[in-house]
Amino acid sequence: MNQKLAEAGTGSVLRVDGLRVDIAGEHQITQAVKRLSLAIERGETFALVGESGCGKSVTALALLRLLPDAARVVGGQINLGGEDLNQLPERDMRAVRGGRIGIIFQEPSTSLNPVMRVGEQIIETLRTHTSLRGAQARARAIDWLRRVGIPEPERRIDDYPMQFSGGQKQRVMIAIALAAEPQLLIADEPTTALDVTVQAQVLDLLADIQRDMGMAILLITHDLAVVRNVAQHVALMRAGEIVESAPARQFFEAPRHPYARQLFDAIPAFEKRGRPLGGKTFPSESPAPVAPAAAAVATFAPSSRAVATNSASASASASAASAGAATGEPVLEVRDLKVHYPVRKGPFKRIRGWVKAVDGVSFSLRAGETLALLGESGCGKTTTGKALLRLISGASISGQALLNGRDIFGANRREMARLRQDIQIVFQDPFASLNPRMRIGDILLEGVLSLRADMPRAACEKRVERLLQRVGLPADTATRYPHEFSGGQRQRIAIARALAVEPKVLICDEPTSALDVSVQAQILDLLRELQAELGIAYLFITHNFGVVEYLADRIAVMYGGRIVEDGETGRVLHEPAHEMTQRLLAAVPRLSFGT
Repeated sequence: MNQKLAEAGTGSVLRVDGLRVDIAGEHQITQAVKRLSLAIERGETFALVGESGCGKSVTALALLRLLPDAARVVGGQINLGGEDLNQLPERDMRAVRGGRIGIIFQEPSTSLNPVMRVGEQIIETLRTHTSLRGAQARARAIDWLRRVGIPEPERRIDDYPMQFSGGQKQRVMIAIALAAEPQLLIADEPTTALDVTVQAQVLDLLADIQRDMGMAILLITHDLAVVRNVAQHVALMRAGEIVESAPARQFFEAPRHPYARQLFDAIPAFEKRGRPLGGKTFPSESPAPVAPAAAAVATFAPSSRAVATNSASASASASAASAGAATGEPVLEVRDLKVHYPVRKGPFKRIRGWVKAVDGVSFSLRAGETLALLGESGCGKTTTGKALLRLISGASISGQALLNGRDIFGANRREMARLRQDIQIVFQDPFASLNPRMRIGDILLEGVLSLRADMPRAACEKRVERLLQRVGLPADTATRYPHEFSGGQRQRIAIARALAVEPKVLICDEPTSALDVSVQAQILDLLRELQAELGIAYLFITHNFGVVEYLADRIAVMYGGRIVEDGETGRVLHEPAHEMTQRLLAAVPRLSFGT
């Protein structure tokens, strides 16, 4: 029996004993969750961690009886406040979902109703599970939007999900989940799409509500630094089973299971620059010793200078990484890029103003170089990336973008098709960017066939097969559909699709946001290998500072549609000049590794 369950008292908010979930496939039944037992006390944060596809999200869905048709609970008990949820009729379960148990889903873009205003979606929860109605319900919805960090909530309450950035949509999801003030909150990757400052705000918000209400939280995440700072207990899952369960401090300082130690070794950090995370050696690189994982201790960085710990080893690693820095002419030059959206009002929808999403961005990117574009949610990072691929409509775009000297904005349709052989993008939301009606093999093959007409079909099919292997996906991936994969697996598919045509520039918009640390390490190793072999330039749009510290040659910080700081990674991290950079660094939760 799970150690935590054995020690738990009778006052547990949630007790799960021997839960088993099976999923029926075409040829066999898979045990997605095997004999899972846990207990969560009132006011406790219980973290469930593990690699993508291990059964974390299936466990969450089983607790709410929201499993897909092919999956079913075949054993075990789920007790909420002493009541077995598996025995409740569906009518009573509707009162549990959103009322006694709230859930924050991993992918807000597919969880929010696209044809309902966000305020209506919050008010729907309030009407169903509270006594609030009319103006009172609307006022409470506005208050929740304000508490989760949505600016101008009185105005934004009437906006639709498509009018929010990825991080803002996640904040709306959190507001919906908390609206009825549940006993238990299931947070499935609640900060995945958030920048570090908003992540800190949301975690503080959850902690405040938890203190006020005594709410229990089941936190499902791959961000171990967040886990170390907020969780009282940690359970590590692998292949549907909990392989280690311990108090958080014990788990991080003295992990017992080898898999836990592997996870710590795979976490990217500044002091690990120049060495592989997944145990492989890159071309022209010698293996370096890995810092011991057992001595991991995490704290919120007290200031922007906190990155400078282990400065001697960090500086040596940085110097080694910079020695192979890209040289020569830029492969991508962006000059004074502006993306302004018209604000139309009145009966004739005349333009009354402009929203300056990007307002004069300039940078250059050389072959083999990685430029990290950082900033808070809504600052214009993703808009910049989409503009460079001409994937934006309804906006005024000006400035110049040159790809190997060829003008992107001045290219006609045929010229743009050729340019897209050399510039590709990995989108933030993998599920929304994959066609749900196509098999994975066909999705990847379609891109190669359309952009690499010079390659015979057999060679294209072989390339697709190789790429799926390199990003660590199962052998039968090509014959399956997007909905059959976990969030992290779908992100790997999106990366494989973008790399299929071997572009000169790859725009990575949060490419590792949905990945656990072990798979993230595989992807980062893959990106470094491809960069070393092919000289690909990366524009890395992310809020994951660990990835930035490990991978980026330069950092550009955006604020209000502009780049406010730009420089070599070590300099920006250790000597940030702009207030926004300092604020971002101060909010980063860290795992520091002792020697």
